[in-house]
Amino acid sequence: MAPSGDRLLPGAPYPLGATSDGLGTNFAVFSANASKIELCVFAAGGKREIARYELPECTDEVWHGYLPGARAGLIYGYRAYGPYEPQRGHRFNHNKLLLDPYAKRIAGELRTSDALYGYRFGSPRGDLSFDRRDSAPGMIKAVVTDDSFNWGDDRPPAVPWSDTVIYEVHVRGASMLRGDLRPNERGTFAGLSHPAFIDHLRRLGVTAVELMPVHSFIQDRSLLERGLRNYWGYNTVGFFAPELRYLSDNTPDDMRIAVRRLHAAGIEVILDVVYNHTAEGSELGPTLSFRGLDNASYYRLLPDNPRHCINDTGTGNTVNLSSPRVLQMVMDSLRHWVTNYHIDGFRFDLGVTLGREQHGFDPNSGFFDAVRQDPVLARVKLISEPWDIGPGGYQLGQHPPGFAEWNDRFRDGVRRYWRGDPGQRADFAARLAGSADFFDRQSRRPWASINFVAAHDGFTLADTVSYVERHNEANGEDNNDGHSENCSSNWGVEGPTDDPAILDVRRRLQRAMTATVLLAQGTPMLLAGDEFGRTQQGNNNAYCQDNEVSWIDWSLAETAEGRALTDFVARLVALRHRHAVLRAPRFLHGKEGLLDGLPDIAWFDASGELVSTESWNDPEERRLVLRRAGGNGDGRISILSTFLNAADEEQLFRLPPPGLPARLLLDSASPEAPEHALDSDEIVVGARSVVLVLHERPNDKETR
Repeated sequence: MAPSGDRLLPGAPYPLGATSDGLGTNFAVFSANASKIELCVFAAGGKREIARYELPECTDEVWHGYLPGARAGLIYGYRAYGPYEPQRGHRFNHNKLLLDPYAKRIAGELRTSDALYGYRFGSPRGDLSFDRRDSAPGMIKAVVTDDSFNWGDDRPPAVPWSDTVIYEVHVRGASMLRGDLRPNERGTFAGLSHPAFIDHLRRLGVTAVELMPVHSFIQDRSLLERGLRNYWGYNTVGFFAPELRYLSDNTPDDMRIAVRRLHAAGIEVILDVVYNHTAEGSELGPTLSFRGLDNASYYRLLPDNPRHCINDTGTGNTVNLSSPRVLQMVMDSLRHWVTNYHIDGFRFDLGVTLGREQHGFDPNSGFFDAVRQDPVLARVKLISEPWDIGPGGYQLGQHPPGFAEWNDRFRDGVRRYWRGDPGQRADFAARLAGSADFFDRQSRRPWASINFVAAHDGFTLADTVSYVERHNEANGEDNNDGHSENCSSNWGVEGPTDDPAILDVRRRLQRAMTATVLLAQGTPMLLAGDEFGRTQQGNNNAYCQDNEVSWIDWSLAETAEGRALTDFVARLVALRHRHAVLRAPRFLHGKEGLLDGLPDIAWFDASGELVSTESWNDPEERRLVLRRAGGNGDGRISILSTFLNAADEEQLFRLPPPGLPARLLLDSASPEAPEHALDSDEIVVGARSVVLVLHERPNDKETR
C-alpha cells in the first residue's frame, strides 16, 4: 500500500521512530534546535526520492507526523533545517539526508564521498564552510519495519551469574571459513545458529556467547583509502538495527532465529554495544544522522569552544548522555534488543564514558541509575568495560552493584605470573580469589570480575605465548597501533617454530593460563578459537582485518593439538560446573570455618605450610597452593586444592592439611590423564603447570 495524501496528519510524539499501525505510519524524531524537519520517502531500492513532507508538529522537542498508507517496507530519511553555526555547536544542513536514530532496519550501503559532509571537504575554511550538495544518492536509509515474530516457546536460559562461562565471538569471523555452510550463510547469524557451531559450544560447556558489535555500522573513510575495512564494528550508526551484512536473508529474523536456537541449547546471547560514540567521528566527520539532527544535543561539546567535540573515547566524539532525550534513546535501544530480540545481556564498550557527568565519572550517573531501575533491563546481565581515555578514565571496580566488569588486572597479572616475572605471587593470588581488592564492596559478588587472559582487543592466547612484539604492519599504521606491552613471551623464537622444546612450553602455558581462568573465582570468559590455538599472526589490534587474520580457522580444531586443547578446555569447564566451590557465590577471606575450623580459603607454600608474610614477599617464589572449601549444593563439603607451578622445572609439592584422602582431578602437564586416587601426601607438579586435587571427605555434612 503506497502512501496517500500530500501532507502528514499530526500524529503523536511517542513512540520515537517509525511506528506502523497497519493503516499508516507515525514518524517521530527528536531535535531541540531544529526549525523544521522534513520526511523524505524513497521508491523501492532507495535510489529515487518520490515524496517529501514537512513534519507538522513539534511537541516537547519531538517532531512528528502520521503518513496514511505507509506500511512496513517503506524507505525513508529526514532533512533538518536550522542554523549552521559551528562556533555555537549547530551544524544543520538540509542538503544532507539523515538516518533516523531509531531506524530498526537499514537499506543500502554507504557510498563514501565528499557530499556526505556538512562542510566543503578540503575547503580552506574547514568545517566553517557549508556544503550544498545532496547526500541522498550515497546515503543509507531507514526502513519501516514490522517486528512481529513467532518466538514459540522461547525462554531466556536465565543462567545464574555464578554458573556463567562466556565465549566472546565475532558473528562474521565465526563462520567465514566454514566450508560446510552455503556462501550466503558464511559470516552471518545463520552460521552462528548452525548445529555444528552450537554443538561445539555445548561440547565446551560455555553458557553464553558475547557477540562483538552487531548494531549497524559503517566503514571508515580512512580505512577504505588504505584498502581495509572495519571488521570489529565499533563504529555504530544505527542503535536499533542489526548489521545488514550479518543477515543471510537480509531480514532481522535471521538474528532472531539464531537467538532462539541458541536459547534452545541453553546458551545466552550477550551483545557488545557501543553507546559511547557514533560513526560520525569528530566535528570534521560526515553528517549522517545525529550531527545533522541536533549536534549540540547528541554530542558532548567543549564548553568554552562548542565547535569541537569532547573526545573521551578516542574516536572523535562522545555521546551526550546528560541529555534526557539522548539517554532515552539509549534506554529505548537496550529495551528494544531485550523485548524484540530476546537478548540476555549487554557488554558496554568504554563503560566509563557512559557514566560521565560534568564533574567526571560517577557510578550514580543518570545512565547507571536509569539502567538499574528499569524493570526490563534489571533482569539481564550487564557488563562494563571499565575504562576510557578521558580524565580519570580507569575505573576498575568502581561501577555500581548489578554490573560486572572486564578485569584487565586479571589478564595482565595471570600473564606475568606464568611468564615467570618476579614478585607476582601476591597479586596473582588476589586475582585467583576474585579480585576482592577491587570488587568486594557494596555487597557485590565475585561474578562481578570478568576473568580473561585473551579478548578481541590484544593477542590471542596462542599469540601470547608466541610473540613478544606486536606485528600490526598490515593495519597500515607503521606498526604504531595496539598495545606495545602485552605481558607476553615467545620462549625463544618470534612467531611460528618447529622447535619441539619451544612448542612444548607454549602448549603448557596455554593450558595453564586457561586453567587459571576457569579455576579462579569470578566469571570466566574465553576468546573464540583459543580452545584450539587460533592465531592472528602477532596482530594485537586486528580491528581492520576482515580476512583470514581475524576469521576463525576451524581446520585447527581438527589437528591433534587442537583436539587435545579443546578436550582440555571442555574438561575444565565441566569441573567448574561440577564443583560449586570453584564458582563460590561470595568472596572468600579465610575467616569462615566450615568444619573443625577449616577456613573457606587458605594459601600454602610447596612445603604444605601456610604462606608466611616473608614468603609472600619473596620475589623469586613461583609456586603456590590454593585450597578452597565450601558446600557443594547437596549438603556436603568439597575441599579442592589448586597447585600452581610457574617455575621452568617440575616441583614436588606436599598436600596441604587436613591430610584427607586425595583424588587428582586434573593435571595440565598430562591433560589426558584420567582422574585417580593419590597414594601419597606428595605430588609432582610439572613445569609451568596446574594440578587440581579433591580432598575426599564423603561423610561430612556442611555445618553452617
